[in-house]
Amino acid sequence: MPPPGVCLNIIEARYKKDGFGKFTKPQKFLGQDYEQLKQYCLTRGVSFIDETFLPDRRSIGQEILHHGILSPSELACVEWRRPAEIVRFPGFVLDGVSRFDFGQGKLGNCWFLASIGALTFQKSIFAEVVPLEQGFDENYCGIFHFRFWRFGQWEDVVIDDKLPTINGRLIFVHSKDQNEFWSALLEKAYAKVCGSYSDMIAGTPSEAMMDFTGGVHINIELSHPSPSLWGLICRAGKSNTLMGCGTPPRTSGNEILPNGLVAGHAYTVTGIKEMMSRGKIVYLVRLWNPWGKGEWKGDWSDRSPLWQTVSPEDREMCLSVADDGEFWMTFEDFCKFYTDIDICGLSPDFFDESDSSQWKTSVYEGRWVAGTTAGGCLNYRGIKSHCKCVETLNTYTFNGDKNILVSLMQKPEKRNRHLAQNLHIGFFIFEYKTQRGKFTEEFFKFQAPVAQTKTYLNAREVMEFFMLKHGEYLIVPSTFNPNETASFILTIHAKSETNCYLEHYKIVKTKQKKRICNNIFFKTSSYEEVDAEQLQRLLNENILKGDLKSGGFSIDACRSMVALMDVSCCGEIFFRTDVSRTGTLSLRELRNAFLVSGRVRDDMLNLMALRYGASAGHMTLESFISLILRFDCMNSK
Repeated sequence: MPPPGVCLNIIEARYKKDGFGKFTKPQKFLGQDYEQLKQYCLTRGVSFIDETFLPDRRSIGQEILHHGILSPSELACVEWRRPAEIVRFPGFVLDGVSRFDFGQGKLGNCWFLASIGALTFQKSIFAEVVPLEQGFDENYCGIFHFRFWRFGQWEDVVIDDKLPTINGRLIFVHSKDQNEFWSALLEKAYAKVCGSYSDMIAGTPSEAMMDFTGGVHINIELSHPSPSLWGLICRAGKSNTLMGCGTPPRTSGNEILPNGLVAGHAYTVTGIKEMMSRGKIVYLVRLWNPWGKGEWKGDWSDRSPLWQTVSPEDREMCLSVADDGEFWMTFEDFCKFYTDIDICGLSPDFFDESDSSQWKTSVYEGRWVAGTTAGGCLNYRGIKSHCKCVETLNTYTFNGDKNILVSLMQKPEKRNRHLAQNLHIGFFIFEYKTQRGKFTEEFFKFQAPVAQTKTYLNAREVMEFFMLKHGEYLIVPSTFNPNETASFILTIHAKSETNCYLEHYKIVKTKQKKRICNNIFFKTSSYEEVDAEQLQRLLNENILKGDLKSGGFSIDACRSMVALMDVSCCGEIFFRTDVSRTGTLSLRELRNAFLVSGRVRDDMLNLMALRYGASAGHMTLESFISLILRFDCMNSK
């Protein structure tokens, strides 16, 4: 059986060729068409019930019990109600959208709500994620839809409006105006994408921010901030970006610290400000707690006397004394008490101080397949498979700034978010000078990478910001360990004109390869010509006796061989590349066999290995010959 997700990836690739997956033409998540479903319900006068995300315990998820969020008795009391069954006059959006509209419920998804808080600042992006034409008007029939960017494509997600309640009150996110329901419905749509509500427990703001924008994401650690960080954050604050951050965790969970901050908690960056205080410039960052309450108690907090040292105009503009979860602190304290900051925007233009800089973005999708393109990191140089992207930087301008951001994101094979097992991923960048075609072992043995990820992380995404000189570069994304299968998205943001292409390559021995043409068939056979029955007997009883692993060649297979080709060369290739002497080919040996028999693209090789290989990860001689026959037949068309 092929690994989960292979067929889905093939289908998605076909759809993308037709333009599906772009924001203007999003994919229909789980095949559900919002307009058709709504029209169906209106025509029949019924309220929509989502059969793909039913209002039951499965949609809440068992992790809710494991994390102690709900007790078994509370879970038994959950009732799914439509907004009109909760309040008399429900509304979708009332008086605009704001971070102060909602508060976190029992679910531990502060990372998601911090991202929503950031989303409310970007009205145009918000309206794309949350279509505002829907509501509880005369065309209401209990169906809503939202749009998210998911691993390389936009998806339109349909839900019904049944929400989980206990004693008539929403369990999870809820609006402060009990008649407003956009935040609760948005959370439900994202829970459906993740697999269940409990699949949203724990995460980082960057994950949801990327799903809201599909843009460029950069993560910056705050332990040793660079002198240019303040300028970068200021530029991001003036651009169409979402910003979030987090505090370091503690063993006791979301402990409220003496300074008012919550340990292991996600916050939204909602403002940046420079102002004069006592004759000096102070650099302030405004943050918001998605709990909707609980604030910083240090310098420049709501009741800090330091607000009396600034001008009345600045104080009037910035200070709001209310327990609404929002507060100011100095940039120095921000770097001291928070671990990192995530910035996500529609474009990478905020990277530069210069408005004249032009950033180009290139996105490539690929797949590591065990035995073919999953070679692992450079610790495993003997594993002869990787994949590459060649990046040509034609022109660029910089003043000591970094000029290329490389992001590597792995795609999960399972729908349920908590079941997704992230691999340790990373990449190396080599200068690509005179090497052409296949890359030799010597290239990687003697060539040192010019840049690389600091470490391989078991994260959804890893990224690095570099400065590269003009030239051509080879980017090698990989898992840390070899022979691990996963799909990935490689994104390159370069301050230059770029020419890029992605393909797979093989690290090959530099020994001269000669074509193997020993005609075993005619050396062994007394026939000048054979029919299918004679060939079957010749193969099974004479030439390959004792080497067959699956019962021998069928008469249909032999008819195909007679019609298409001489099998002797295939047998020679098979035995020459079966270096393990097992009578079968591992996927790595299969790669070598194809290097001998003729070049084939790795995406095609991956599919062939999945189609003809056994579940144990090897290929018999019979399957190998059948594969070569099919391959030659394809090439002849």
